[in-house]
Amino acid sequence: MTDTTEAEPQALPGDGLREGLVDELRRRLGEALVATELRPNDDLWVRIDTASWREAGEALAAMGFEYFCYLSAIDWMPSPYGRGEDDPTEPPPERTTEVVQGVTGGATRFQLLARVTDTRRHVGITLKSDVPDDDPTMPSWSAVYAGANWHERETHEMFGIGFAGHPDLRNMYLPTEFEGYPLRKDFPLLARMVKPWPGIVDVEPMPADEAVPTESPDVEHAETDSTAVAAAAAAEPDTSEPGDAST
Repeated sequence: MTDTTEAEPQALPGDGLREGLVDELRRRLGEALVATELRPNDDLWVRIDTASWREAGEALAAMGFEYFCYLSAIDWMPSPYGRGEDDPTEPPPERTTEVVQGVTGGATRFQLLARVTDTRRHVGITLKSDVPDDDPTMPSWSAVYAGANWHERETHEMFGIGFAGHPDLRNMYLPTEFEGYPLRKDFPLLARMVKPWPGIVDVEPMPADEAVPTESPDVEHAETDSTAVAAAAAAEPDTSEPGDAST
């Protein structure tokens, strides 16, 4: 008799390396480690309390995460102008205005993002932290990771987020007198209001299929001419004499 009992599904393999990193961060930061998202053998996200942002960078550097990848911000507020890739000839779709902060959650409109890597253990961590709505200022990482200097300048210029302790937050791209922060969702991109997103183009309809002649007109005329010549030659009387070499 055959046993038809289905085997129990095997449990997913654990990720001792990343689990250990979470434990170590929790030991170093305590309640400042607000939330984590661990996908076994894939990646790790952690959310850090705002006041402990610099402390988290120092802890990771001490844990062997010496390679700084990037630092930036994200504005989670849905754009009041809709999406640039929407078809301007169609009615705008209804969208929610709810702010949703993504992986590991959040409580503010803006969040700071950074990623660091331990090149010896071949593992990286993405950090997130809420930027205060009333005073969008975060502690600077420039003294912890030198590479954060320019990334913080760009984030300040594009999002209007300050970095306490940064040595020089001058603009990198825009004129000094430029007003506004282009990567905020409520910054009007006037060029997109005047001209639709480049991916949207007016595609002309293909011409209707027409009957294509099997032969070109020139060939047809040539055939007609040759037929006429042959008919005329056949109609002429034979005037050659018997024994003429031309016969």
